Amino acid sequence: MNRVQSGFTLIELMIVVAIIGILAAIALPAYQDYTIRAKVSEGLVIASGVKSTVTENMANGNTALCSGVNTGLVGLTTLSCTDTSGVVGASVDHGVGGGAAVAITLTPTVVTTGARGVTWDCTSAAGDASYVPAECR
Repeated sequence: MNRVQSGFTLIELMIVVAIIGILAAIALPAYQDYTIRAKVSEGLVIASGVKSTVTENMANGNTALCSGVNTGLVGLTTLSCTDTSGVVGASVDHGVGGGAAVAITLTPTVVTTGARGVTWDCTSAAGDASYVPAECR
């Protein structure tokens, strides 16, 4: 009498578990980097609202450039604004892996020649370069 094999052997199951373990070891760090970048991008979007208010105050000749700006904690982002220069700071606490918050600084520059207006320079700390958008590196 012949027995028909049913189910998987132990070695087959061990190979599948090993493959899943290798994939998880590669995917988890990549996913953590992705979530940090997403949270930092959200912080930059929140800071863009502050940019609009500061730009409007500059256009109206208001000396208190941060007048009407909501600073403080918004979601995961802590916003700050320097009233005299209009510099906007956004510090995003991503909460992944116990890492430090990612800080972004937005600095306005008034353009007086050609197309007039305000341009914004985005900078970040050297250690945060992999988490911030390309324009802030």
